[in-house]
Amino acid sequence: MSPGAPIHRLVLWSIDRTLVDVGRITRDAYAEAFQRVVDRPLVRLAPSVGRTDSEVIFETLALNGVDPTEHHLPEFTRALADAFARRSNQLVPQGRLLPGARESLAALQHVPGVVQTVLTGNIRANAIVKLTAFGLDRHLDLEIGGYGSENFPLGTLLQVARRRAAEKYGAPFDESTTVLITDAAREVSAARIGGAAVIGISSGHNTQADLRAAGADVVLADLQDNAAVVRSVEELAVPFDRRTG
Repeated sequence: MSPGAPIHRLVLWSIDRTLVDVGRITRDAYAEAFQRVVDRPLVRLAPSVGRTDSEVIFETLALNGVDPTEHHLPEFTRALADAFARRSNQLVPQGRLLPGARESLAALQHVPGVVQTVLTGNIRANAIVKLTAFGLDRHLDLEIGGYGSENFPLGTLLQVARRRAAEKYGAPFDESTTVLITDAAREVSAARIGGAAVIGISSGHNTQADLRAAGADVVLADLQDNAAVVRSVEELAVPFDRRTG
């Protein structure tokens, strides 16, 4: 966020495979949480790309022959947070910061009128652990983010994050001033439901064609061209009263 500049642009970042890749640690944490909650080993983990942790938890229980009850989600969420926190010192040596992630966050922090946060399927505790481990939290306002622990679809979480940002910064964020940066086609589709422009980054499981087909406004191969990331945000997040033509 540029000091002194009135806030009028909201940039939401996906985390996994957009900014960092810590898939191995995440799978290990899920296995530990499953064992703790169900008292038997995890056999199958549900796909997680573009989905919230609550969705992954419920499907994982079903895939492993467990009939979910109202107690499973809060118990599993607490166990997952504990298991992930115990592995926080493994994130950097066993995971990776994706190329250009830190530089792109830093570059956008200096663009007048921009505030950055996250839109993620991760529960809040785990999202913060990931971002803090790689030193990315300093560029983000994590108070206003949308997190998978809130048990809403991603499109609704986007609206929740936008409302929080509007309340904190007194800015009328809407579809014209909100941009999501993500690697997942499912999150592109969710942004269309929630109301945001999208920059697709083909650093995850989805190709550039997948991201375009899902409705991304701009697609980049990765985050290494910081100027392209900044330019895309500036072109996509423009209030209606500042547009020309």
